[in-house]
Amino acid sequence: MVQRVCILGATGSVGGSTLDVIALHPGRYEVFALTAFQKVDALAALCLQWRPRFAAVGTPAQAAALRTQLQAAGVATEVLHGAQALCDLAAHPEVDSVMAAIVGAAGLPACLAAARAGKRLMLANKEALVVGGRLFMQAVQQGGALLLPIDSEHSAIFQCLPEDRGTWADRIDHIVLTASGGPFRTRDPATLHTVTPDEACAHPNWVMGRKISVDSATMMNKALEVIEARWLFDLAPAQVRVVLHPQSIIHSMVVCRDNSVLAQLGTPDMKVPISVGLEWPGRAASGADALDFLTCKPLTFEPADHGRFPGLGLAYDALAAPEGSTTVLNAANEVAVAAFLAGRVRFTDIHRINAEAVAGLLPTPADAASLDDLLALDQRARRHAQAHAEELTR
Repeated sequence: MVQRVCILGATGSVGGSTLDVIALHPGRYEVFALTAFQKVDALAALCLQWRPRFAAVGTPAQAAALRTQLQAAGVATEVLHGAQALCDLAAHPEVDSVMAAIVGAAGLPACLAAARAGKRLMLANKEALVVGGRLFMQAVQQGGALLLPIDSEHSAIFQCLPEDRGTWADRIDHIVLTASGGPFRTRDPATLHTVTPDEACAHPNWVMGRKISVDSATMMNKALEVIEARWLFDLAPAQVRVVLHPQSIIHSMVVCRDNSVLAQLGTPDMKVPISVGLEWPGRAASGADALDFLTCKPLTFEPADHGRFPGLGLAYDALAAPEGSTTVLNAANEVAVAAFLAGRVRFTDIHRINAEAVAGLLPTPADAASLDDLLALDQRARRHAQAHAEELTR
């Protein structure tokens, strides 16, 4: 059967790679819906190529502009707009699979909609679990969704585990998430206050958007992945560990109760976990380069130093704090990274803003009771972090 796919965040790097994988398999997939936040021209080009049934953008003005371009090109794609449109498309009865590649907390409502509708949900939006946590996993269980992680690290763990989720707890002692260490793995920490946005975005191994590239440079990306893994695999925080692996060949490992180690290896290319998400439990061509053991560099490992990467420790602090604290951490980090990319705060201020938010905003149980509560907490944390960022610019 043809698999109808909705791609949330189609103009980003994960969305583009998803379409690259789909293009390798004519007749196997139908691009049913494509969405973008504000890249109207890029989305128009994709609609011209793929002729989806639906497309969605952020605002009425963007929708009008997209509609004009498509009509002029003779493309019959129906154009929608707004957050509710994303939820409607993610839960559409004709959609089989949803690639959730929206960056940030903004992707949570649509992810929840797909989970509650029982879709094959390919999760590249780690913030859905960082912000939603328990609420999101309950939606997956109640809706009967097939949750397939797309982050390379979590996909690696998933691939190392049996299909029967009920046996995972009996097998796992702990998991090891690998991290490249980003562009500043060996840089003198005393010089990090001078880092520019372009330097922070120059990742040595992966091609990513600017926000996630900065997160990789601070290791906040790995901090969020620790939180994501805690929920995905139902682990205690202490069972989620991090090690630096600069070559990015081993994507993560499962240490079993008998101390055997299961690892997934491959070239650093997001098309592999995307292909796994589209094909699971099968396997098919991804378009990624093959791993050549005779020519690849020696594989090395280093400790993940919380002194050099203090953001990593915040993940464990937030998991130990009241539920909702990971929501606060994510919101503060989005504000801090945006301020850094805009040149308003220094690179080292990102951690200051994040740490102050986690320590200064302690949620109550009511703050994490529903989607609306979490989104309200997210907005409160953003205002809190923004105020601190403005203090740092004075």
